Amino acid sequence: MAAPAVAFSGSPLDRADNIRCDPDALGGLMDWRARLLKLDGLIPGITNDGTLEWGTLADAADDAELVFLGLLDGKACFAAVPEEGAGGPADPRAWQVLGLLQPADLALYGGARSLVDWHARHSFCARCGSPTKPAKGGWQRNCPACGAEHFPRTDPVTIMLVEHEDRLLLGRQPRFPPRMYSALAGFVEPGETIEEAVAREVLEEAGVTVHDVEYVASQPWPFPSQLMIGCHAKASDDALTIDRTELDDARWFTRGELLEAREAGPQGNDTIIYPRPFAIARTLIDWWLDR
Repeated sequence: MAAPAVAFSGSPLDRADNIRCDPDALGGLMDWRARLLKLDGLIPGITNDGTLEWGTLADAADDAELVFLGLLDGKACFAAVPEEGAGGPADPRAWQVLGLLQPADLALYGGARSLVDWHARHSFCARCGSPTKPAKGGWQRNCPACGAEHFPRTDPVTIMLVEHEDRLLLGRQPRFPPRMYSALAGFVEPGETIEEAVAREVLEEAGVTVHDVEYVASQPWPFPSQLMIGCHAKASDDALTIDRTELDDARWFTRGELLEAREAGPQGNDTIIYPRPFAIARTLIDWWLDR
């Protein structure tokens, strides 16, 4: 079965790396035809038609740092770095706004958010502490003091469906709303393969040993900037030893329970609220239910 489509993927932008590396070419695009993505901090502006709102470079503050997002319909697209970054989950106000966007706009915004948030949080050199300056159209920051070069980071995270006898293991974190369960997830640590990270995280969080790990799909997640690597694994048994410092609860759900929760809509049923539409956990569970 083909990998399912996921939110925040499929950006229509031409990233135009050749232009990033050519200051003259980039400068030549910074004219009245260039477009500026409207942002309120990190929240996107939305038109009455439910599309991303764009302005011109004249709308940017005089001292704004601009990053080059790429080309769209032949026009150069930029975004301004906000005064402060978030470095974490989205502002709760953003979820309603994001629900209005079509997939292409959502993907474009997600990439822009990750990039400008990184700039806002990395204005000083990690090596010597001196102020850094943007380079390569905003896809790099350089330190004039020590010569260090810094690049936008993407942190790999495994997120996995664990299956045993036609049931799925899902967990809930303390920050989740009541009855909301999702796939287990965790950062890939240095020196690990994806398969090893899946096995370690499931064992640490739920005490379950897994095998036959397979890749399903991935998702760029811009809160702040992760690559969610969706996997499926088989459990050797169904006995649980839950790490209560990581999870409030974990349990096995039957196919029928998950189908019922999906059909119940955003409020779920008496047992479980299905993961939100933007999350790859929802995509993975849909994939498992429908395959």
